[in-house]
Amino acid sequence: MKFKLSHLDKQLRVVGGLLQPITQVKSPKTFKKVQWLYKKLYAKKRPKSDDIFYREEWIKGNAGNKIRLCIYGPKNSTTTKPITGLLWLHGGGYANGLPEQETGTIEEFIHTSETIVIAPDYRLSIEAPFPAALEDAYASLLWMKNNAKTLGINENQLFIGGESAGGGLTCCLSAYAKDKGEVNIAYQIPLYPMLDDRMQTPSMQDNNGPLWNITSNKTAWKLYLGTAFKTDDVSVYAAPARLNTYAGLPPTYSFVGREEPFYDETKNYIEQLQKAGIRAQLDVYQGVFHAFDLVVPKAKISKKAHHNLMKNYKMATKTFYQSQN
Repeated sequence: MKFKLSHLDKQLRVVGGLLQPITQVKSPKTFKKVQWLYKKLYAKKRPKSDDIFYREEWIKGNAGNKIRLCIYGPKNSTTTKPITGLLWLHGGGYANGLPEQETGTIEEFIHTSETIVIAPDYRLSIEAPFPAALEDAYASLLWMKNNAKTLGINENQLFIGGESAGGGLTCCLSAYAKDKGEVNIAYQIPLYPMLDDRMQTPSMQDNNGPLWNITSNKTAWKLYLGTAFKTDDVSVYAAPARLNTYAGLPPTYSFVGREEPFYDETKNYIEQLQKAGIRAQLDVYQGVFHAFDLVVPKAKISKKAHHNLMKNYKMATKTFYQSQN
């Protein structure tokens, strides 16, 4: 789907026009340069709200590596009961990103419904390809479950979520955790997720939109999958669009832009969940580019998207529980 600037919401048009020519990444080396920029912009970002705490924890990963966890929560909880635990996975095409870039959204979750948020600094594909990110995400999920009591988390209300590649990793983690049987996830929030390495959907083909497009997507998948790229050897835990069964996955909420490259794969994923009898909702926004809500957060349509996200999140914290084995 060829992108036209005239398709954009008026409040997104200027930024979209500036981003479109500079965000078609063709080389893995470019991702390394972009990661340098991420660190400059976000490494020291902390919550703006005085009522939210931030601290870091280091845990051991499956490959003998160490994983940095950013932990957020309310300083003064209004309840003595354990609260929701949310594992939040940052975006960046699996190649870029830091947990701190999600600070604004994390604050929104905590203010909407008291939550302890764990945001792991998982290994990126510029350091290690699949399954490194999944292994780190799963190790973080296990740590959250095993330390729920100490953290003040209700172990029967473990949520996971993320945006873009973080949304894709959320769906991978849901399937992986279900099959492992060690952690039961109560709810997932994969926002405009990166799910399909085959890139054959109408919304992806020839998409040249701002921030993320088929060129960037090809580069990112090739880097993430390595020798498995463009083969049938790709794991369902790397590309969840390849899942054969959706039964047993958690209730889900997502939103996506109609013109963005991930529209079709997001829609297909939600429809497959619904066919499997799982409660799943998708909100679709017209005239937006990928990650519009993070890039232009003050636009009316971005505020609407986050209002609906938080409305669904609050509902989920009152509704969805899943006992641990």
